[in-house]
Amino acid sequence: MAEAAGCPLSVIVPALDEAAGIAATLEPLQVWRERGAEVLVVDGGSGDGTPEAAAPGADRVLGGARGRAPQMNAGAAAAGGRVLLFLHADTRPPEDGDRALLTALEGGRHWGRFDVRLTGASRLTLLGLVGAMMNLRSRLTGIATGDQALFVTRAAFRAVGGFPEQPLMEDIALSRLLKKHCGRPACLRERALTSSRRWEDRGILRTIGLMWALRLRYWLGADPAVLAARYHRG
Repeated sequence: MAEAAGCPLSVIVPALDEAAGIAATLEPLQVWRERGAEVLVVDGGSGDGTPEAAAPGADRVLGGARGRAPQMNAGAAAAGGRVLLFLHADTRPPEDGDRALLTALEGGRHWGRFDVRLTGASRLTLLGLVGAMMNLRSRLTGIATGDQALFVTRAAFRAVGGFPEQPLMEDIALSRLLKKHCGRPACLRERALTSSRRWEDRGILRTIGLMWALRLRYWLGADPAVLAARYHRG
């Protein structure tokens, strides 16, 4: 799609069976819409009424092939903004994150991400430590995860071919491409708030071990489909 005149930012939210929480995710984006951003929700075939729940808070609700990467690519193809922000359906962005990211990209960077905080976390809890380590690891490696609300200029996203359409680690794969072709990301201190449900449901220490093991195997060249099957087994 051609860039919409005057549209600085497109927020793309991939969703699947998120009817219970999608309105809360979209609520803080309404101020962004007033400042010129557009919000696109890309549904992957929900059976719980997610598209209907999302419609009041979005400019458009699109359908896409199921899978976070293809859904985000479909949203990017339909978006009109000069900058694309990919926001997970269980993540709330910083209040003035739109202004912060646009300012950061004015400095010559092509992409970036926010720091992250897990719901229910404080600095003195294990969840707080998990979030702090995610942010530190990202800052040191120049690799962003989807929980950190990755943003990128449309030009850079197109130049690297978008998200590789793989079933897991698509955020890491895109980060690698962007880092190689566009340099390191802008690592913003403003914090996105992301749900800790997977950590709490599976056990915090167990989830830490699982994610580190999956990342190591991915770095060593394991098939993302195999890793996705292991991830979903918990």
